[in-house]
Amino acid sequence: MATRSTIMDTNSFRPEMAAALDPETRKLTEEREVLGPAYRLFYRNPVHLVKGRGSHLWDADGVEYLDVYNNVASVGHCHPRVVEAITRQASLLNTHTRYLHENILNYAQDILSTMPGPIDRIMFQCTGSEANDLAVRVAQAYTGGEGVIVTHEAYHGNSALTSKLSPALGTAQTLGLKMRMVPTPDTYRLEIDGEPAESCSAEAFGAWMSAEVRKAVADMERHGVKFAAFLADSIFSSDGVYPDPVGYLQPVIDTVHELGGVWIADEVQPGFTRTGDAFWGFERQGIVPDLVTSGKPMANGLPTSLMAARHEVLEPFAGSIPYFNTFGGNPVCMAAAQATLDVMRDEDTMGNAKRVGAIFKDAVASLQGAHPCIGDVRGAGLYIGCEIVKPGSKDPDQQAALDILETLRDNHVLTSVCGRYGNILKLRPPLVFSEDDVDWFMDAFTKTLATLKL
Repeated sequence: MATRSTIMDTNSFRPEMAAALDPETRKLTEEREVLGPAYRLFYRNPVHLVKGRGSHLWDADGVEYLDVYNNVASVGHCHPRVVEAITRQASLLNTHTRYLHENILNYAQDILSTMPGPIDRIMFQCTGSEANDLAVRVAQAYTGGEGVIVTHEAYHGNSALTSKLSPALGTAQTLGLKMRMVPTPDTYRLEIDGEPAESCSAEAFGAWMSAEVRKAVADMERHGVKFAAFLADSIFSSDGVYPDPVGYLQPVIDTVHELGGVWIADEVQPGFTRTGDAFWGFERQGIVPDLVTSGKPMANGLPTSLMAARHEVLEPFAGSIPYFNTFGGNPVCMAAAQATLDVMRDEDTMGNAKRVGAIFKDAVASLQGAHPCIGDVRGAGLYIGCEIVKPGSKDPDQQAALDILETLRDNHVLTSVCGRYGNILKLRPPLVFSEDDVDWFMDAFTKTLATLKL
């Protein structure tokens, strides 16, 4: 039997749960049949949202919720500056990139100014899936190889190419014959040469992961596959949020280059000031990627993504193959992206992520003594993983994690889970999350743990 997707199915609504719903909610879930069976809803009792502002959401009955999940509305739901930019540009023109327009050029230069100097070319798409799809094609053209390495619980998209590089979609999704997986850099459970990974130096941890990359490439070569790329996000979000130790990725990427590959930094989740230490997640590790991709946070909810590259890496692909994305880089999305970037600077979302994120992480960690179901709390900025385990062990407790999610939802707090076992609370709120929001979450979390007697 196929295993469920850890990022899509773990806390999803299923039709057999419909009997417990109120009539209106049940009617809406039944009407979704027109969308087919592949879509997913969160929660046993799905939430019918109608309004958002900042880090808060309201349902159809006027009930207010705290959003501790959304990096789509990165600078907060319905930020007035982004709404105004969208409205203004939509009233003038919206077309595609085969005509000249200042918005795409101005934004391209501005967003590239946030990246290291060697990354000097950029192309726009609509989704992170498209960005990663293109990045893999660019990497393959540059290296002449086809093999791609990802981690064991990675998610990089849902196109025909990227879904085969996304083990987090579950075993019903076939993986690429020319891809290889390396273990999740799990600082909570791994031991390296008999020492707990969490106690290892960045050098030792990096050496372990470098050796895993070498094994993967050697296996490719045994099967006649040439290595092209290592595709990873720098805090391994879908794997379970593993941002540390700082510095350990440098020897890994050095090994990737030594073996003839490139690093595609998937910044859909760690980028755009999320970690609080730098604008981009890879900067926190002190590395310059060969290719960078991002999507969700860029335009505060409009479908916009990017692939940025070193010019020499892009040239073999772009110099011979034309690329056109009808909606990628359109003037309205570029206006929204520019407004989002301006808000990030003017409202110092990076500083807020660092300050409030530290308060948030410490607050969650403070509950460990009284609630042994909390095995580990880790993260960077406003991206925190809270690992739920069976007390007295490191054994993952998915059922407890799901019960916590559902009870938090009853207490008007929305979040999700991630990781191989679906037992890690993924606390990833909008970047405008405040200390008052931390207090709201902690009140709801404490009530939830008490209700469940965990």
